[in-house]
Amino acid sequence: MLSIQALRGAGWLVLSRFLGRFVDFFTLLILARLLTPADFGLTTLALTLIVVLDAVLEIPVTQALLRLRSFDKSHLDTGFTLGLMRGAMIGAVTLAAAWPFAAFYDDSRLIPLMAVLSLGPIARGLASPGMIVYIRAMSFRQTFTAEILGKICAFALAITLVHLGAGYWAIVANTVTAAVATSLATHFIAPYRPKISFARFKDFAGFTGWFSSAQIVGALNWQFDRILLGRFVDRPTLGRFAIASDLSVMPTQSLIGPAMQPVMAAFATINDQPDRMRTAFLKAARFAMFAALPTGVGIALTADLIVALLLGPGWEEAGPLLSLLVLAVLPGAYFQTLSSLCVAMNRPSVLFRVCVFELGLRIPLVCIGLFLSGVDGVVWARVAISMAMLGIYMLYARLLVGLGFRKQIINLWKLALATGLMAVAVALLRPALDDLGLPVILELLLAAATGLAIYGAALFVLGVRLELGRGRFALTDRWARPQA
Repeated sequence: MLSIQALRGAGWLVLSRFLGRFVDFFTLLILARLLTPADFGLTTLALTLIVVLDAVLEIPVTQALLRLRSFDKSHLDTGFTLGLMRGAMIGAVTLAAAWPFAAFYDDSRLIPLMAVLSLGPIARGLASPGMIVYIRAMSFRQTFTAEILGKICAFALAITLVHLGAGYWAIVANTVTAAVATSLATHFIAPYRPKISFARFKDFAGFTGWFSSAQIVGALNWQFDRILLGRFVDRPTLGRFAIASDLSVMPTQSLIGPAMQPVMAAFATINDQPDRMRTAFLKAARFAMFAALPTGVGIALTADLIVALLLGPGWEEAGPLLSLLVLAVLPGAYFQTLSSLCVAMNRPSVLFRVCVFELGLRIPLVCIGLFLSGVDGVVWARVAISMAMLGIYMLYARLLVGLGFRKQIINLWKLALATGLMAVAVALLRPALDDLGLPVILELLLAAATGLAIYGAALFVLGVRLELGRGRFALTDRWARPQA
């Protein structure tokens, strides 16, 4: 059982991530209505190399400081120095790569865009290391304050610039300002006097292994599609793909991802008890998929309405992309549970192997999809990869805690059946609603309400209950036999 302090800290962390994603989402919607798909395609392409460099040169300063039994000012100085060095390397590599990168994509605008966008990861590396005091105390209110202030400042500047006619530079300003403002806020919240020092370098050197490697491969997985499409499709098409891809992951990133933080802490408290670990993993996976399945399938069935309502004219072609991409991210909810399990069991090498396997599938399948059917082929390749990876996630859950495929499938089949019934109901309802000529928002609300009602009713009939209160917050099955 987590302590009250840990639960309160986890609450601030989840709130921070959720509100941060909400501000990002709101900003995205406004910019999408005021700018064009080509603007988003250009900035997406400029960001691809920055994101990969950010992962490659990542130095896990926070993780290192968290693992230490105690620390002093010299640890903070060393952490800040490493962050400063990392920023200098990102800046230097970006400037060196900007011209050949722009030449490869035949677009000179990428050079200044990449130079400015590199300021984002540089600023994040210069945040106050003094924030570790609050993090070690499980107090995330300060982190919440810094991140939200950064998001709000970025939103205000981006909207101002777009109304002044800055075009795609408003997207760049939003990305960079969020990082710079958040970093500055940390220095007001946790004042720190910078000093260059390598006195405690040995305490940081051991934390750049499997976690960093998994993060690098994960960044390549996420950016490979965009790097490839940027070379073979026009900027508007790339922009629609990027926005559809970003929208598809927001539900899982905003809700399920942050919720896995306290789950990881709970796993860590019982990692020496195999039976309890198996039961805890099944419960956590079922809860993650309980939210992900109906949300993802519901978005897939109403993607055209969502795009019309949120993005407006000029984005219609993003609807079919969103309907498939959101299905491709559904297994990600299962991976987030597996990832929390790996961290709690101190098995980061598993995460690295999973990411490498995914990259091994992604490179050939995405290339084949692009060759056969352009951007549509890439999207279908993403769906195929995600389905294959779900099997890999289940395999590693079996290897880590001894859960067979049968138990894992039984754990989810009622959710899958309820989601299927919901999908059939909404698919049959959509033509009737279309014939009525209702406003888009009303049609979307009716479809969503019907889907939610069918999903909830199906689970109720199947004996699945969401228990709240008396210290419990769990998804239970009245008719299931106790898990060993």
